[in-house]
Amino acid sequence: MDNTQNIQWFPGHMAKTKRQIEGTVKIIDAVVEIVDARIPISSRNPDLMGIIGNKPHIILLNKADMADQSVTNAWIKHFNSIGISAIPVDCKTGKGINLFKDTVKTALADKLASYRQKGMAGKPLRVMAVGIPNVGKSSFINKIVGNNRAKVENRPGVTRSNQWFTVDRELELLDTPGVLWPKFDDNTVGEHLAFTGAVTDRILDTELLAMRLLELLIKFYPQMLMERFKLTEFYDEPYDNLCLLAKKRGMMMRGAEPDTERAAAKLLEEFRNCKLGRITLEVPDA
Repeated sequence: MDNTQNIQWFPGHMAKTKRQIEGTVKIIDAVVEIVDARIPISSRNPDLMGIIGNKPHIILLNKADMADQSVTNAWIKHFNSIGISAIPVDCKTGKGINLFKDTVKTALADKLASYRQKGMAGKPLRVMAVGIPNVGKSSFINKIVGNNRAKVENRPGVTRSNQWFTVDRELELLDTPGVLWPKFDDNTVGEHLAFTGAVTDRILDTELLAMRLLELLIKFYPQMLMERFKLTEFYDEPYDNLCLLAKKRGMMMRGAEPDTERAAAKLLEEFRNCKLGRITLEVPDA
């Protein structure tokens, strides 16, 4: 990806969404942000912290069933250390989502107590859900809201395109109409999102993408890679490793040339389907 491509990543859409969220922050009590547990940094928009200010913030590490559990635990510890509650979840199956409501109410315990003292015990907390595209926000909302999908009446100062849902008597959830796009100032962000299938493979050549993924897997999970592909060693050159994978899978073309294109597509598919094992590509700073 060159700089021209980076600049062209949905700037108008992002600006509109940012304005919508800034306008809504005033009337919400907390923010829940859904990220991909395998790439917890690349699947966030770094502008979000500046937008929500000091509002209580909860992160759902979605697809935690596909991520390295020990690294997910390290991320939870990291986020907790900077004042953000973090919960590992699988939004498709609903695993871990039962912790969400209690986490919100713990984070906003003072506000609930204040409501009770003022005789406003029935007033619900309001939480806004945000997340970049394809990270699982819709799946989360469907799971947490369940059959209770009646929209709450329109609120002053909220655009009609915002959708409020009742979670329970003490909690309402706002699904923002727009989505935050990640920032692609760093090429690594685009690559990591392409690895997971969050953005189209076409932003990079498939073979190049697979070679970059191989570099990370050799760095972080060499044993897992060796066992999966029955390897005993790796080469210094990424292309040579891709050729090695093609040979091990019997992906050969005429003239005994390894079919690196097929091998690249297969590697990406197996990573995305968790067939290589539970993998996380980003670790917290030490």
